[in-house]
Amino acid sequence: MRLTITLQRFNPEQDAAPHDEQIRLDVRRGTTVLDLLIRIKNEVDGSLALRYSCRSAICGSCAMDINGGEKLACRTSVRKEYARHGRLRIAPLRRFPVIKDLVADMGPFWSKIRNITPWLSTSAFAGHRSDGTAESLPESTESRYHNVDACIMCGACVAACTVHEVSPGFAGPAALAKADRFLSDPRESERVKRARLEVLQEAHGIWDCTRCNYCVEVCPKDVKPMEAIIRLRRASLDHRLAPTAGARHITAFADLIEGQGRLNEAVMPLKVVGPDVSRFLQVLPLGIRMFFKGKVPNPMAHRLAGLSQIQAIFRRGRRPPVA
Repeated sequence: MRLTITLQRFNPEQDAAPHDEQIRLDVRRGTTVLDLLIRIKNEVDGSLALRYSCRSAICGSCAMDINGGEKLACRTSVRKEYARHGRLRIAPLRRFPVIKDLVADMGPFWSKIRNITPWLSTSAFAGHRSDGTAESLPESTESRYHNVDACIMCGACVAACTVHEVSPGFAGPAALAKADRFLSDPRESERVKRARLEVLQEAHGIWDCTRCNYCVEVCPKDVKPMEAIIRLRRASLDHRLAPTAGARHITAFADLIEGQGRLNEAVMPLKVVGPDVSRFLQVLPLGIRMFFKGKVPNPMAHRLAGLSQIQAIFRRGRRPPVA
């Protein structure tokens, strides 16, 4: 089958901006996008730049933007892409600087990984027993990591992240998932884990995630980074770390439901802004509009029927599990 392939090309030594280039080739059944790119480089244009290594969806090197989605070229079928989209356009990962053609600069990605200290703390764990032999994890702890340790560092989740699009300083799904992996490691002390969580409370940390779920959709290894971020948030609340508006939003929501049986949209913004007077003045016009729209519950109204059952659910949720 003869197909038209659209490649994004960019040579910083010659081009002012990236541009599309079309190539027509006969494609055999079973051809992957990586197979096609290697063939183009070998038979059509040797100047085409791309990055790949294992060809087995293990190294993550060949992550690219294929028809507008972040995918591994080595496991993406050309025919399936054509059947689904009616075209084949290949570009480097979005939201990363481009070195040349399909090669993205992964420096920003690796800096995010380094920022979360992706190793066990030497102050908490020496790595060896007293007899000098290396210590290994018992098999029963493998499920603690929720498959986060399957990450191949391809960068697809960061390229798809909507928060990273508007805020490049955001730690990103891959780094935060990696942080969750170390938080789950039984070899680190609670003191070290709390220190990890305290760092993640800062700007561009766990509370910046908008839960768009794109990182989960594009991950080729089913790591589910967003779920890892949710676990980090829960751990932060368990450690009484709630200095940000995002944390206060969660705790305020739960407190209002438990106390009143429903969401009080007049009180909720006040709980989120906390003692910050300037932010209170910012939300005050919103509160006035809510009042005239009937969104402010009557403080003199009777308690909702069934409130005691709702509160019982909260008490049961706080009860420690039976050993």
